[in-house]
Amino acid sequence: MFTIKESTTKTVDVGGTPFTYREAGTAEGVPLVLLHHVTAMLDDWDPAVVDGLAAERRLILVNLRGVGGSGGTTPDSFEAMADDAVAFLKALGLGPVDLLGYSLGGIVAQVIAQEHPALVRRIILAATTPAGAPGPAATGAVLQAAIQKATSEGKHPKHYLFFEQSATGQAAADAFLARLDERTQDRDTPVSNETIGAQLTALTTWEKDTSPTGLASVEQPVLVVNGDNDTMWPTSGTIQLAQLLPNAKLAIYPDSGHGGIFQYHELFVQQALAFLRD
Repeated sequence: MFTIKESTTKTVDVGGTPFTYREAGTAEGVPLVLLHHVTAMLDDWDPAVVDGLAAERRLILVNLRGVGGSGGTTPDSFEAMADDAVAFLKALGLGPVDLLGYSLGGIVAQVIAQEHPALVRRIILAATTPAGAPGPAATGAVLQAAIQKATSEGKHPKHYLFFEQSATGQAAADAFLARLDERTQDRDTPVSNETIGAQLTALTTWEKDTSPTGLASVEQPVLVVNGDNDTMWPTSGTIQLAQLLPNAKLAIYPDSGHGGIFQYHELFVQQALAFLRD
């Protein structure tokens, strides 16, 4: 096994565009591909989550088109993002794979599962929501408000976006942000304003889609998780997502929000590995 801190950033050609990615874990078993949140790049994955999962699995973290160090322009639809993810998997000669989609990445994973089911064995969807559920269209306003508050109080926006304002939640935020800073070499490129704009456009369209009926066709086992008070995209959407999927298990973590899997990283890793082993 090698940890994500030790992993070098690699590049693969995807239809003429370089996609950056990192790997961690072992070389055995079905690969677990990680798809991350709005505004995120490779350095935004929690090492505690990645290395915990890497104890048993080969993990692949990817920047899709236009994100971080990857080339090209970020598309403004989840269908196009899913196509890019599938093209990336094919460029690496992978399939079938397991997917861990967090937040925006969870939406990309939903589309992949519906449109390319043969490529997916099992799915973990964290802090995400089905089409038509409230929350995604307001993401831009929520981000801006958190940035303004963080600036005035000398904190990081993720203190407000991902974690509860309780003492326990804020301590978890501090620990999470410290882990993100552990990597000091070969850091990724921050996302551009153009990428964020495209992602926000896709999220607005996602909320306007009032027909998430395609989830009924997803036959793969799915583990759905979130905090009990997600202030970015309401936890009610996560519960609805689990209800719409025919073969889903649901885990809700107490006194936590959008970053519940980071606050409860030990429990999440335990649950995720057990789910992937079944």
